[in-house]
Amino acid sequence: CNRTIWLYAHHLPSSFLLAEPSSVQAAEFGHLPDNLTVLEGESIILRCKIDEEVTHKAWLNRSNILFAGTDKWSLDSRVSLVNSNDSDFSIQIERVAVTDEGPYTCSFQARNQPRIAHVYLIVQVPARIVNISQDKSVNEGDDVNLFCLAVGRPEPTITWKDFRYGRIYEGEFLDITDIKRHQAEEFECITNNGVAPPDTRRVKVTVNYPPVITDVKNMPAQLGKTAILRCEAMAVPTAVFEWYRDDRRPVESDNTLKIKNEKTRSLLLFTNVTEKHFGNYTCFASNRLGASNASMLLLRPGAVYGGGAPLSPCVSGLGLWLGLCVSILMKV
Repeated sequence: CNRTIWLYAHHLPSSFLLAEPSSVQAAEFGHLPDNLTVLEGESIILRCKIDEEVTHKAWLNRSNILFAGTDKWSLDSRVSLVNSNDSDFSIQIERVAVTDEGPYTCSFQARNQPRIAHVYLIVQVPARIVNISQDKSVNEGDDVNLFCLAVGRPEPTITWKDFRYGRIYEGEFLDITDIKRHQAEEFECITNNGVAPPDTRRVKVTVNYPPVITDVKNMPAQLGKTAILRCEAMAVPTAVFEWYRDDRRPVESDNTLKIKNEKTRSLLLFTNVTEKHFGNYTCFASNRLGASNASMLLLRPGAVYGGGAPLSPCVSGLGLWLGLCVSILMKV
């Protein structure tokens, strides 16, 4: 992407022009041109427009001579002379770098009087994230410290956003004290300086906690029919499930009973209920942080619990009793 700036000299006629690629405007007598802004990596032409006989001319960057007439003094291969005649003395800088920022001067002598034209080159750099926290896995109750470092010109702003609640936090650092399981989510770092679209990156925070069994139901069943006991447990890492009978014997799958473990729950599937199946079952859920257990009953038809009325099924379908008949939680 090339850009061109037209410079002018002090005390030159008002017909001397200052122009940018998309427009041309007349420069007032004795008025200095504005700063010129360019993006890092672009190329730019600095064009010194003159309209009178010139005997000597030079381009300078600060106090360094770039060109003296057509003689190149600069060792930078990115700097070249575009034009040198009685009306135009122009140089080009390719792949502009931050170090190119600063004042540039077109100096020449006309009719034995020195003339100078100035422009200050401002180099902008889009905001960019250069370092950010890795994804984190922490235990519930830990303190979490996230960081996001960015560079850019002008100096970029940095904000953090959590996706679950949409909250915004200002600054490079995001500190979470005594983190809870509901705070496990992705956090996005956003840096912006108005030069280009914002740069964004995300950090995922995983919060580990021991299993908590959330769904335990007693289930009535009929002989020869199907039945199911469910045990749901929330945990990070995912819980491992085990089942035990009332005499503490581990439950094992056979041709009448199957254990089906899913991500957050375990099912006991009775395909043909017999007398031996009735009784108390304990679900045991564990991970490396701890364990939880809960008991439930597979009940005979008409069974009475604690002096209450006989239990009867509420909902049935395809021979599989799914209804909740009694809500009793027994602790082991």
